Amino acid sequence: MEPKKINSKKYLYSFLITVIIFSTAIFLSNYFGQKKLDEIRNIQDKISIDILSSETQFSLLEESLCKDLGTGTLSTELANLENKLAYTENERGVNDPEVQTLKQYYSLLEIKDYLLMNKISDKCKKTPLSIIYFYSNNDCGDCEKEGYVLTRLRETYPELRIYSFDYNLNISAVKTLISINKVENKLPALIIKDKIYYGFQSIEDLEKAVPELQILKEAQNASSTTATSTKK
Repeated sequence: MEPKKINSKKYLYSFLITVIIFSTAIFLSNYFGQKKLDEIRNIQDKISIDILSSETQFSLLEESLCKDLGTGTLSTELANLENKLAYTENERGVNDPEVQTLKQYYSLLEIKDYLLMNKISDKCKKTPLSIIYFYSNNDCGDCEKEGYVLTRLRETYPELRIYSFDYNLNISAVKTLISINKVENKLPALIIKDKIYYGFQSIEDLEKAVPELQILKEAQNASSTTATSTKK
């Protein structure tokens, strides 16, 4: 009878060890899952704060004089906001209701910035440098590549404003923008100086479409050459 007691203890120990392992695994899974969820919520809160901050800037910029207007302040803010939104979208998925709501807020903010820049251009007699970009998260093989190109272009030319819109986003303002410009569902699509370009566009293509960028590039090269000469 004694061997049976020993076997019973072994089964009990095995059972306890199994319970501990599973409990630990569940605890760690819940812990890291909650931690990741908290990180996403923090990003969402930061995006909401940035949206309010940017909206306040709109009001301030509208009252500013031409000489007080910077070229990249709000543009940089919008770019940072877009990066945070992209991260949240990757973490939660493009169809997540909260992600869709944030995209709607961001799209409205972009349209407001676009309209504001047009007002400033009229007021200050300046030509706005902007590209309106329509993409889709579904069935658009070149959209991701075009997104990388536009990100690189914006980094190279801080004066350039790039407005990105999900073509299928369910919000009336974006649909109106599509309707006014008669943009077809042939994505990616870009509007540059009231002309629509369909399909993938390289950096070189876009620089040709916006001649002012060549002037900026020459100015940047001249400035870089002067700085190098001064150091020597």
